[in-house]
Amino acid sequence: MSNYPNRNLTKLTTVDQLLRWIIYGVLAMVLVLWTSPKAMTLNLPTIEDTSLVSSSLPFGSSGSYQISDQQYTASVFSNWIELYLKRAKAPVTLDGQELFFVTDTPEYPAEVRAQLISEKLEAAVNSENPIQVKVEQSNNYLTVILLNNEQLLTVTASDAAPKTPQERGQEWADKIQQSLTIGKQQRRFDFIIRGLVYAAGIVFAAITLQSFADRLLRQFWQRILPPLAAETQQIKAFNSWDLFRNLTIGAVRFLIWFFAALGISNLFPLTRQWSYLIVNALITTFTSPILTLGQKAYSIPDLLILGFLLLGLVIISGKATELFKSRILHITGINRGTQEAIAAIVRYSAIAIGTVVILQIWGLDLSSLTILVSALGIGVGLGFQDIAKNFASGLILLFERPIQVGDFIEVGSYTGIVEYIGARSTTIRTLDRISIILPNARFLESEVINWSHSNPVSRLHIPIGVAYDSNIQLVESTLLEAAKGHPLVLLVPPPKVMFIGFGESSLNFELLVWIDKPSELFAIKSDLNFRIEKLLRQHQINIPFPQRDLHVRSGMPLQLSSELEQTLVQLLQKFLSKDSKDN
Repeated sequence: MSNYPNRNLTKLTTVDQLLRWIIYGVLAMVLVLWTSPKAMTLNLPTIEDTSLVSSSLPFGSSGSYQISDQQYTASVFSNWIELYLKRAKAPVTLDGQELFFVTDTPEYPAEVRAQLISEKLEAAVNSENPIQVKVEQSNNYLTVILLNNEQLLTVTASDAAPKTPQERGQEWADKIQQSLTIGKQQRRFDFIIRGLVYAAGIVFAAITLQSFADRLLRQFWQRILPPLAAETQQIKAFNSWDLFRNLTIGAVRFLIWFFAALGISNLFPLTRQWSYLIVNALITTFTSPILTLGQKAYSIPDLLILGFLLLGLVIISGKATELFKSRILHITGINRGTQEAIAAIVRYSAIAIGTVVILQIWGLDLSSLTILVSALGIGVGLGFQDIAKNFASGLILLFERPIQVGDFIEVGSYTGIVEYIGARSTTIRTLDRISIILPNARFLESEVINWSHSNPVSRLHIPIGVAYDSNIQLVESTLLEAAKGHPLVLLVPPPKVMFIGFGESSLNFELLVWIDKPSELFAIKSDLNFRIEKLLRQHQINIPFPQRDLHVRSGMPLQLSSELEQTLVQLLQKFLSKDSKDN
């Protein structure tokens, strides 16, 4: 059956993956440009009055300027940012719901104005008096919102922008009237009873949803975990996936009950106020700057976005490097070790350059990291000496290449094939299919036997001893026959038999053979030993075993000391006297 359809399918899949990662990269760059603090800190024009705002926005009154689409979009965006950041400062709330935003005035800052207005609204909604909200024009032509014939607030030009104060005041008055009416209705007994019923329904729905989500997730992980465990064949990997499964289930449960609690709290005015205060405090804490570098301050969301961008850079660099290695380097025909070295250098270079580019686009001045880098250098010098040493050793291994991926090496008591050379450690796969992870510094500090270095052809030494009465010419021809009949033994250079010397019980020979597959040396040695034993037995050549001849001489006089002789005589006399008494 032809493999061409599969090959074409593989090419199409590769092209599809390449296009997909290109699209991901473009989207990531757009995200960087859109969310970076530098894009949010443009040189915005200062807006002193609302007429300038109105004329520059789409709903402005006069549009006599002839500007391009790009300038128009930039003007709208700049003025919107200006209005959002400098005009709308503090929210006016009622029962945990934001009604509108007020700005600073010469008498009060925005926060104080919003608090005073919110307190008046809270007092009005809790009172028994009917609600009446209207908009009037004061004597000095200011727009004033009245609550039960008492002044609630004055709508300033900055509050109203880009609308007129009269339009903004009427809009706010309608919103206040509606919110106060709803607030009074929500404080009635029948509404509280209905809210409790809704809360019970939310709790029941949360319990049902949790049970369904747990069962669904457990079934999903039961299908995923056994194949992963069979593939990895490692208990640690299985335990890691098991922990990840439990964390996933716990996170889903937390989200379900979090939204359930949020929904219940929004049913009642009092709990809605608490919910608003707690959520607002969390958002304020979460979005407040925690790190200042240079002239810019960064909050937790900024750092999280930056972290995700850097993580995406690492993932995209890894995928692109794998694609580059499998689709470009593989075609060149260079050996596997060189391919791995080039791929690693390309990946680390892409990560380093991409990190610098992202930080620059993000608006981070790298010169502000001087102190941080200095502190990190001290930390590396004191606490991370081994990590720094292994990282430097990894770079030396990549550039100098004393060992490469695919080499068959011996390091101490470990023998195997180099599978991966990383920044900190190197993985060796033994002949027993066991992965040994060794720090890179060990390859530079200790002796390493590399059977594949520069040339995989190497020579094996197989010692053999035969009996003294053997024909040495027949032994030589038999050993050469055993070597030449093996398919993995090279015929050039030819096998050779060396007469090592005369042993205590055997004539010692050594068979020298050349191979080009060092990883098979143990198997080749075993095969040759089997063949040698079989051929020697066929030619009736004996393999001796170590033996010793012991010769005992007799007839030598035994001389004893006088003390020992007297002792023996006394013992003999006692024995004879005792024997005579018994008779």
